[in-house]
Amino acid sequence: MLKTQFTKQFLLLLLIAPLYQTHAQNDSIIKKTRSKHLLKKAIIPSLLIGSSLVLTRSDFEINFQKDFRKEISDDFDTSIDDYTRFAPLAQMYIADIVGVESKNHWFDQTKNATISLVLTDLITTKLKREIEKTRPSGSNRNAFPSAHTAYAFSSATVLYEEFKDTKPLLAYSGYLFATTTAYLRIAKNEHWLSDVLLGAGIGIGITKLVYHFDYLFAWNPFKVNDQVVLIPQITSEQKGLYLAIKF
Repeated sequence: MLKTQFTKQFLLLLLIAPLYQTHAQNDSIIKKTRSKHLLKKAIIPSLLIGSSLVLTRSDFEINFQKDFRKEISDDFDTSIDDYTRFAPLAQMYIADIVGVESKNHWFDQTKNATISLVLTDLITTKLKREIEKTRPSGSNRNAFPSAHTAYAFSSATVLYEEFKDTKPLLAYSGYLFATTTAYLRIAKNEHWLSDVLLGAGIGIGITKLVYHFDYLFAWNPFKVNDQVVLIPQITSEQKGLYLAIKF
């Protein structure tokens, strides 16, 4: 009972936090503008989170999973989704290396990506433990939300934020990898439809918040040295940073 109450309160907070921000920051024109932008950014993740709450454990979701698996094959399996979830970040660093103009310096990109992924990991892990929803395969009770999908959409949103003004096609391409990841999680019978919807909502929402407030942690010791690049890595087994030196 307590877990259910916590989950409802937490997800409700994710939905209404941007709305609260809109009313809390109304003491200046700049803050009002920032709040309006935040409200717009909250629309898609709020719709995804809301849809997941409506669909979870519903008859529609159960029937959808059965029909989907019939179309795919009951023995379908792959490990590609372990890589597609971070493919947008690989795109971003490759674009940096070849000189594509981005919104931020590589260190700020890495900082925002790391904060986004760490927060996404903490939230998804907490919700999995609290909700204890059984996977379609029955392997465990860590289905809701999909962490793979959350990471994928968080990575895709980082790519989008960095290149939306300079290379729109590149910016949106990350969502193709993210959607593929969500598709494969359902196809592998690891997640229900609502699991990937919630994962996508969390990944997008958290990353949007990080970029919206990135001016609060604007610190970059590497702006005078572009020869060193730090790349975040977060998997189910380990979390850390790769150090790359450009010659």
